[in-house]
Amino acid sequence: MALILLVDDDPQMLRLLSDVIDLDGHEALLAEDGDIALSHFEHRTPDLIITDILMPNKEGLEFISEVRELHPDLKIIAYSGGGSSDPESYLEFASGMGANRVFTKPMPLAKLRAEIKSLLSA
Repeated sequence: MALILLVDDDPQMLRLLSDVIDLDGHEALLAEDGDIALSHFEHRTPDLIITDILMPNKEGLEFISEVRELHPDLKIIAYSGGGSSDPESYLEFASGMGANRVFTKPMPLAKLRAEIKSLLSA
């Protein structure tokens, strides 16, 4: 069982991702933005992070950058719907900043589950 940190400002998305994580027997930590997510590191370091890119306060790109400084080997999955712009450009930045995998919303849940399994076993 892995500890997976889920970061999204949309409560419905957090619930959906948490349900997916639970299906595979993992434990989920939930955070509504990057600041809250970073505060979780004071108590426990997750095995994997799944984060949205566009969020209030500390957004996903800044969060990924800070995580990479503190934990260069931590596995990260980033996703984005793109807001008013093209999600691919945000995801390109996320990959460049160290995200191991990227997805556009809506994410294919079967593929997400397979990527989680792959990253955790790497």
